[in-house]
Amino acid sequence: MCGVIGLIGPQEIASSEDYWAAYDAYRGLLTLQHRGQDAAGVLTYDTMKKKYYGDKDLGLVAQVFQQKNLETLRGNLAIGHTRYATIGSDGKNDLQPMVMGFPIGMGMVHNGNIVNYFSLAKEMADKFGLHLLTNNDLELMMHVFCQGLLTNKSIDSTQVNLDDMKRAAKDLLVKAIGAYALVGTVAGIGLFGLRDPKGIRPLVLGKKTKNGKDIWCLTSETCALNFLGMEFVRDVAPGELVIIDENLQLHSFQIIEEKKKARCMFEWIYFAGAESSLEGRSVYGARLGLGQVLAKKAKLLIEDKTIIPDIVCPVPDTSRTASIALAESLGLPYREGLIKNRYTQRSFILNTQDKREKAVELKLSPVRSEIEGKNILLVDDSVVRGTTSRQIISLLKKHGAKQVTLAITCPPLRHGCFYGIDFPSDKDLIANGKDVPEIAKWVGADHVIYIDEQDLQDAIGLDGLCMACVTGEYPTSVTEALEFTQRRNEFKG
Repeated sequence: MCGVIGLIGPQEIASSEDYWAAYDAYRGLLTLQHRGQDAAGVLTYDTMKKKYYGDKDLGLVAQVFQQKNLETLRGNLAIGHTRYATIGSDGKNDLQPMVMGFPIGMGMVHNGNIVNYFSLAKEMADKFGLHLLTNNDLELMMHVFCQGLLTNKSIDSTQVNLDDMKRAAKDLLVKAIGAYALVGTVAGIGLFGLRDPKGIRPLVLGKKTKNGKDIWCLTSETCALNFLGMEFVRDVAPGELVIIDENLQLHSFQIIEEKKKARCMFEWIYFAGAESSLEGRSVYGARLGLGQVLAKKAKLLIEDKTIIPDIVCPVPDTSRTASIALAESLGLPYREGLIKNRYTQRSFILNTQDKREKAVELKLSPVRSEIEGKNILLVDDSVVRGTTSRQIISLLKKHGAKQVTLAITCPPLRHGCFYGIDFPSDKDLIANGKDVPEIAKWVGADHVIYIDEQDLQDAIGLDGLCMACVTGEYPTSVTEALEFTQRRNEFKG
């Protein structure tokens, strides 16, 4: 999972404020930092000078970009990326945005994973002699897209048009199996966005007007639009190609339309910012709903005296909203028993287990006055590997908690994800092969409460969700999943 953004505006602004697009991309990435903390990058394009400028590095957005390097990123078009690595290494070579200058100027960023990466790479190598220079699937996607652009063109006629863009988009949507939201730029065309046919990864469109001219934005979440003063226009549809040309005209093409969508449920549970809305559904509202359905499960155990909680306590931060709704529904006091150090990373999206465990130790400080002698109903958004939950419960009991019931706003995760969330192997998941009492024993909880699939559907309030990590029913072919998992781990080292 990553955060992407793209902006295009009038050349007149770039003439007076040379790096405005880069600066707005940077500011937008700050609001998307929760989607990835490994690295960040911005690529700009000056449509008048026909020149690209870029900068990217490992680290948080604010660490990578300072005033002096933003000022070098000239132009009226920018794309940006904040990275959460699920394939590729931590090396700078794999970072985004990626750019190519021949046979056509093109830059891209993406959020997601290609499941058939290895067979598609072999096909491109056999057919075109392609030699990939990185382990990032975006590089492969760029080559597929580029070949689609140049089909039926002679070597001395590489100027592309909208029909070429539609053909390239269709080639990529057909050949690349998986989940992806792409934002990119093609010289002579402008800014474009493309979403996978199932709509697994989110992408939204917004705009604002400055001095009578439109400025357009494509990004992962509406929170970036809000911060930049953009009006939300709409979600980019699954299988849709959106282009804002260099004259700032919007073009939309439904390249592939599949009846059955599969929006990732984990966006509403964990990844998306609480202030965002995706597919017309407020993330905050969905998390309130998750707390309310979880309260119904907890109430049954309270009524039969299986648990007698004194307080409801969230695991900061994503479960806070659901915890409030749960406490209100049960008439229990809501207390912050764990205080988060805001200068540490989100532990789940760190790329090794050792890093995740060390981050948990650093990021949460217990409030003993609220914990000691209490029966705690501890709310978390999900349990993936279980190690974080075990550490937190151990921490609570060490500081005097009498009983800890772990309540989860997600059904048990029993199957790997191949679409951009970092648990592609079933064996990594604590719920795989364990029943609920066994999970409780492993994490050290007195009891564990999960919601079920229908609860999840009802709380989010949308049809067409991808719940493959819960059900094992994948929305795309995953025949290459085993190789994907093995070789992804090799690349990540």
